[in-house]
Amino acid sequence: MPSLHPATEPSVAGHAPAPAIALSDVRKSYRSGLETAHALRGVTLRLAPGSFTAVVGQSGSGKSTLLHCAAGLDRPTSGSVVVGGHEISELSDDALTRFRRRQVGFVFQAYNLVGHLSVLENVELPLVLDDRRAEPEWLAHLVHRTGLEPLLDRLPGELSGGQAQRVALARALVTRPTVVFADEPTGALDASTGAAVLDLLRTTARDLGQTVVVVTHDSRVAAAAERVLVLADGLVVDDLDAPTPGQVTGRILETGR
Repeated sequence: MPSLHPATEPSVAGHAPAPAIALSDVRKSYRSGLETAHALRGVTLRLAPGSFTAVVGQSGSGKSTLLHCAAGLDRPTSGSVVVGGHEISELSDDALTRFRRRQVGFVFQAYNLVGHLSVLENVELPLVLDDRRAEPEWLAHLVHRTGLEPLLDRLPGELSGGQAQRVALARALVTRPTVVFADEPTGALDASTGAAVLDLLRTTARDLGQTVVVVTHDSRVAAAAERVLVLADGLVVDDLDAPTPGQVTGRILETGR
């Protein structure tokens, strides 16, 4: 039976393992008429394999831009983005698309499930698009861990919000990605269902050795992470270890003063 843990670079004796994600002086600017907006102003960070990190900040702080650049959905204006040991900011468009399919998983607030495909077909979709087949043991393990066994033949329209988000998480994990990015994953869910999905993300990082990055405005969601990065005006202004929701909220409010 194959290992159920995503591959990570082995550590060299006496040295920490290579980071799952490494950003070095990443900057992103946009032109708007005659003005230039600076969304990221030189972000440098490293996230360890198997870590669970939340990114927070006020509206316009650069959270979504950071996610897009780190995940290869957008290219930085300058700087280096390395995911799983691969410098992705220099890849061609086709190579970047292939890289995202194989090394990056995504969970969005809106689920983004394909309405005419069954739950099982939605989970397997990233592999189908990459002309690959699912490993039976890994697929069965994901289905079990996400509690989808009784739902595999259903269509997305027959699912609750929590069930749909669990399908999205299984789909994000099916390729054994280097990192899973979750953008406001509980934003469309009620408090109880959101807490269940959040717990699933947390146990995924812990038990499967999966690197997870959550972008959120919700301090309660952020406080479930091991590490919280606070953004303001395109910069990481604080790095909190296992904070309480109140500490996260307080720090975000301080950045707006």
